[in-house]
Amino acid sequence: MIVSLTAENLACARGERRLFDGLSFTVRAGQALAVEGANGAGKTSLLRLLAGFLAPAAGRVVVRTAQGDSDEAETRARLVGWLGHLDGLKPQMTVREQLSFYAHLYGVAVSDAVLEQVNLSRQADLPCRYLSAGQKRRLALARLLVSNRPLWLLDEPFAALDSAGQALVAQLMVRHCGQGGIVIAATHDPLGLA
Repeated sequence: MIVSLTAENLACARGERRLFDGLSFTVRAGQALAVEGANGAGKTSLLRLLAGFLAPAAGRVVVRTAQGDSDEAETRARLVGWLGHLDGLKPQMTVREQLSFYAHLYGVAVSDAVLEQVNLSRQADLPCRYLSAGQKRRLALARLLVSNRPLWLLDEPFAALDSAGQALVAQLMVRHCGQGGIVIAATHDPLGLA
């Protein structure tokens, strides 16, 4: 289980442009962090650094687990549940097939209960190409749930969701933190967390 994630003097450069310098923070198990800022400020890049998709221009990310501390991207990769801008769905696969694919990838069993959680039970046998943008986002949330990862990195988690979907995301984040997980979300909207 993850104990904390610490960013130490992080800097990020994309091309010739320096997005941020000297960024430091710690998020502990059971906590959520909202990352806010203008478009192009580096919110998504920060999440990608934390996930290990990008190397920092300076500084480091340290994850503390019960086994000790690590600043290796490979260690973080085993802990991260990612919800990015793109939902990563195959249009020809059904909702159930898509979720089963990811469950197999994560080495977990999956049941239709996850689809019920995200209100997609009625669409279980529908090819993903017929889903609305909000339904695709809900399926991406289901994938996040089956990943069973303690560190959730969420990029605009409310994108394309109606008010009921946004309330669902807030509820899932509260539950995840309540179970000792960590949520770091880049957002323009309030997360709805205390």
